[in-house]
Amino acid sequence: MTVHTTHETAAPLRVALIGLGAIGRVIAKELLARQGEGVQLLGALCQHESEGAELGLPVVTTLAALLALQPDLVVEAAGHGAVKAYGPEVLRAGRDLLLVSVGVLSDAALLAELEAAARASGRQLLLPSGALAGLDYLQAAKLAGLSRVCLRSRKPPLAWRDTPAELLLDLAKLSEPVVFFRGSARDAARSYPKNANVAATLALCTLGLDETLVELVADPTISGNEHEIEASGAVGELHLTLRNTASPDNPKTSLVTPYSVMRSIMARRAVLSV
Repeated sequence: MTVHTTHETAAPLRVALIGLGAIGRVIAKELLARQGEGVQLLGALCQHESEGAELGLPVVTTLAALLALQPDLVVEAAGHGAVKAYGPEVLRAGRDLLLVSVGVLSDAALLAELEAAARASGRQLLLPSGALAGLDYLQAAKLAGLSRVCLRSRKPPLAWRDTPAELLLDLAKLSEPVVFFRGSARDAARSYPKNANVAATLALCTLGLDETLVELVADPTISGNEHEIEASGAVGELHLTLRNTASPDNPKTSLVTPYSVMRSIMARRAVLSV
């Protein structure tokens, strides 16, 4: 929970975006609506300057130009390629970095590079909870000792188009739920980069990418995206089910995802934040 009252005398948090796609545009609109609430959206990095015209948002086409805006926090919402291209340099430039494309951290070398860059500059690499809940409990449970964590992600067949699932299933003809992947969070994030960011987030908060278990399910009986978390350890057991509404612009992601990013941003200036 974050109480969205801000330090009135503190300087606003200066935010810059990378990407104005389905998630980035929602974040931009929400930030622009909250310009007087302790945050200031400076601009976005996109391929074309015209992409911000509808929002009235300045757009730059190079990272150097984005960093010249002097943001405190850079929010990535442009996919794995953008994290690889810009992430380390953002951190080395002394800016905090909030990642939407968490699944890219299944690349161990990239994760190590990002962590080293953050450590060297004294900045933070931040991950939103995304389409998940209960991460605060799980991080506390991890300190006491976790023994098992499993994520089961169910999405309608449409959400698994343009992924390796198409080679395993006839998505258009499914009449009942089918589990088509069982494995580690690392393998899920690598094979399904646009669908399994939640798997990477959960793993990084708990047992790690190789020890956190993941099942992916194509389910024609649901219309949204469902995530089930099972965890056990010294403090007890957790069984949590989330039934998320899918984004109207991208069925691979949940509608709540950009608002999770907003919660992370607003918490940076909140007087009371949990």
